[in-house]
Amino acid sequence: MATSQYFNPFPAGQITSEQLLVEDLVIESMKIYGMDIFYLPRSSRDQVDFLFGEDTLKQYVSAYPIEMYLENLSGMDGEGDFISKFGLEIRDEVQLLVSRRRFAATVPQLRPNEGDLIYIPLVKNFFEITFVEHENDQAMFYTLGRGRGGNVYVYALKLKQFVFSNEIIEVGISEIDDQIRNYYPKTRITLTSGSGKFVADEIVYQSANTLANATAQAIVHTNAANAYLDVIRVQGTFASGNVKGNTSGSQWIINTISDSTPLNDAFEDIIDNTRIQTEAANILDFTETNPFGEA
Repeated sequence: MATSQYFNPFPAGQITSEQLLVEDLVIESMKIYGMDIFYLPRSSRDQVDFLFGEDTLKQYVSAYPIEMYLENLSGMDGEGDFISKFGLEIRDEVQLLVSRRRFAATVPQLRPNEGDLIYIPLVKNFFEITFVEHENDQAMFYTLGRGRGGNVYVYALKLKQFVFSNEIIEVGISEIDDQIRNYYPKTRITLTSGSGKFVADEIVYQSANTLANATAQAIVHTNAANAYLDVIRVQGTFASGNVKGNTSGSQWIINTISDSTPLNDAFEDIIDNTRIQTEAANILDFTETNPFGEA
């Protein structure tokens, strides 16, 4: 028995004016009750292993502002904050709704992808997409029929708090770039003598002539009156000799190099292994063959 064409006029391969009206209302509702976020698509500097889902050199170099609706009303989901045998872990999770039509018009890719990032200015934090739900019954389950393209209204994004691991995040928006800048582990280069003054965020390098032939390079995080440089995103290995500034033209002689500079953010979400090792050295003698037993 066929359904009535007068009360169920929603063919599977088409989209009707009623469905377009509902979609317009959904988009308007998200603009009223939603929040502005930044969508950061993932790109790679290396070949991705799709079998294991590994991308050891992933980077995020663009950000697209778009409105989304936050489904979490009373707080974060997930396991929250707890101490495990690996240290402090923060497993906050959220769920966002985004209009399919608005996403297609804003972000130059087919759909939201797992592994992409969302930066939420409200909480000043990054979240990673773990799953994209396109048939969520709480997110308008086939309202007015299936229509063209399945559920024509929204994607439901399930996200977890992003665990930073030296990924390149440089999108050209100061609010985002400055937020991640302090998460990079730092290498401290002490200086003896030279000329010029290094400036923040410039490239410093070691080379016989130009940056193109550099044996090591990094980004300046902090310049402490030319007494030392804290640099991030180090490529190669700095050695004794001169270090040059690509923007300022400064040139100084290196005294010492240390990659054990501790992070100073008391609320950091990643573990500072240097601080842990220093504290552990006061308790255990790691020069022993087996400091945890008698064998």
